[in-house]
Amino acid sequence: MSVYKLNVFTCRAVWKCKAFSSRNMHLLQDKAFVNGRWIAAASNNTFQVTNPADGCVIGVVPDMNTADVQQAIGAAKSAFDSWQNTTAKERGKILRKWFDLMEQNGDELAKIMTAESGKPITESKGEVVYGNSFIDLYAEEARRINGEIIQSPMPSKKILIERQPIGVAALITPWNFPHAMITRKAGAALAAGCTVVVKPAEDTPLTALALAKLAEEAGVPQGVFNVITCDRQNASDVGNLLCTSDDVAGVSFTGSTAVGKILYKQCAQGIKRLGLELGGNAPLVVFDSANLAVAVNGTMASKFRNCGQTCVSANRLLIQSKIYDTYVDELSKAIKGLKQGRGDEAGVTAGPLINKAQFDKVSALVKDALDKGAKAVVGGKPAPQLGDLFYEPTMLVNVTSDMRVYNEEVFGPIATVLKFETEEEGIKIANSTNSGLAGYFFSEDVNQIFRVARKMEVGMVGVNEGLISCAEAAFGGIKESGLGREGSHHGIEEYTYYKYVCVGNLN
Repeated sequence: MSVYKLNVFTCRAVWKCKAFSSRNMHLLQDKAFVNGRWIAAASNNTFQVTNPADGCVIGVVPDMNTADVQQAIGAAKSAFDSWQNTTAKERGKILRKWFDLMEQNGDELAKIMTAESGKPITESKGEVVYGNSFIDLYAEEARRINGEIIQSPMPSKKILIERQPIGVAALITPWNFPHAMITRKAGAALAAGCTVVVKPAEDTPLTALALAKLAEEAGVPQGVFNVITCDRQNASDVGNLLCTSDDVAGVSFTGSTAVGKILYKQCAQGIKRLGLELGGNAPLVVFDSANLAVAVNGTMASKFRNCGQTCVSANRLLIQSKIYDTYVDELSKAIKGLKQGRGDEAGVTAGPLINKAQFDKVSALVKDALDKGAKAVVGGKPAPQLGDLFYEPTMLVNVTSDMRVYNEEVFGPIATVLKFETEEEGIKIANSTNSGLAGYFFSEDVNQIFRVARKMEVGMVGVNEGLISCAEAAFGGIKESGLGREGSHHGIEEYTYYKYVCVGNLN
């Protein structure tokens, strides 16, 4: 999207989009947040944020370059000197205030999310609850970052292990969960005593800025929590700076595997602490023993939440032969029950895709499958009557391994169904990918449950359940789906290092 230089009158006009016409929204910001101040880019360049449902401009934010981002890094580095020395109790109290403000402003946060991401308002409200839960958790976990006293082999020495914050953490977050992906990272980092620079996705910066506004109101000290915004043409240079700056101690990224590999290489230059939560190609296996209703409901929750635009979305539905036909019939009915439309309209359960690039990718994947012999039982085409970025919820059968939709992460409302005969065959197909984020299976056979859970080559397994994420659980993958874990007490590991202290010559 082009860079704009807008005057005050133009900036006022963009807020009149339908999504925000009902009442004044104090969390809606048009500046970045650096060192406790709301600032523009030094160049005064800006870019527009649009509603994917109708293309309406809902905000204008700074298009920052590396010089602007260096200012944010410097602010975070300076703030770290004092923030790392606050007590865990102090940090927990501030996080608790931030959580309370998020709870109080949940409806406004959800409205902003729906406007910039297109997801149904019910899903946005659910994300607010989910995202807030990480701050709730880490407000308490701050006091549990404990060390160890180790038995010394010599009576004259005392061996101590303590955990200290790594320093400035750069948090690069995606557009599909613009609230939760920030709180999941920032909650752990701030609890550990780190300061952060957040770079939200260019499609959804307004939610990040709203969180910054609440952090300011909660009393987060200047420079501890910074949010910088930039459009696509600056994203690569900004990302490179965050990965290579000597003043950044660690990087946490959620996004595509391709971009994750680039950041991995860039971080190698400084041997930085790195957390990567990357793409998936999640299998969802339904065995003959499954409760069919539970399996269909679980499939819908996993596959079609946020229009299929989640990293843990079921990507390949593997159905054992005896129940294949019945499952396809029941899933078809469930898919037809989805209501597409604007996220702010009552009853809508499926919104648009996030942008033109994503729409084109989904369209190409379906076309490739249909050209190679797949059949669309439901959907299979765009829905232009609703808007330029709407694609019908789709189910494809007769899918084969030579189709792109079989091998690539779809990130859209496309369910691909395959038939298998034996448990061994199902597991083999499920594991036939370089991705290893999440996997799901449905079975009422207890022996099979423990057997298959162990054999699935993923970091997270949902058994008779399509929604597995929560703040208390360790989120992350294996293979090319990433490094490290987020959420739970394990999430703090990404932001602390162990220091061994040996006290010698004791009497």
